[in-house]
Amino acid sequence: MDLSITVNGRSHSVEADPDTPLLWILRDQLGLTGTKYGCGVGACGACTVLLGETAVRSCQLPLSAAAGKSFTTIEGLSEQGTHPCQLAWVEEDVAQCGYCQAGMLMTTCALLKANPHPSDADIDSALDQHVCRCGTYARVRRAIQRAAAGGRG
Repeated sequence: MDLSITVNGRSHSVEADPDTPLLWILRDQLGLTGTKYGCGVGACGACTVLLGETAVRSCQLPLSAAAGKSFTTIEGLSEQGTHPCQLAWVEEDVAQCGYCQAGMLMTTCALLKANPHPSDADIDSALDQHVCRCGTYARVRRAIQRAAAGGRG
């Protein structure tokens, strides 16, 4: 089946089974490999992308439900890595292995759009369904606080 989706501001016509998860369309057909496969059941957050301004798990979203909608992946935040959340991640030295980071960054963008000045409890709640096997949660929180403060955190 041939369906259309918009990713990072560009319209794409994709041909795939309508039950194919958006994750595989992004990675295999569009070559956007920043969005990671983690668990395949929506529990770890590695595959998180933005649907409009809402964080969604791309491994759980079938192409049929994604058709006609607009998504942003980690590659769409900033080609040069200059998005405030990306800069804060670097300044706080968040990433270790980095596998979970794209999903956490996308959730952070959604959080800060909805709540520009989140409390620690707000941050913890937003990221409670993300798994970081390196345990960088304290640095993630500092990076989010830095991004919320406009880089002055």
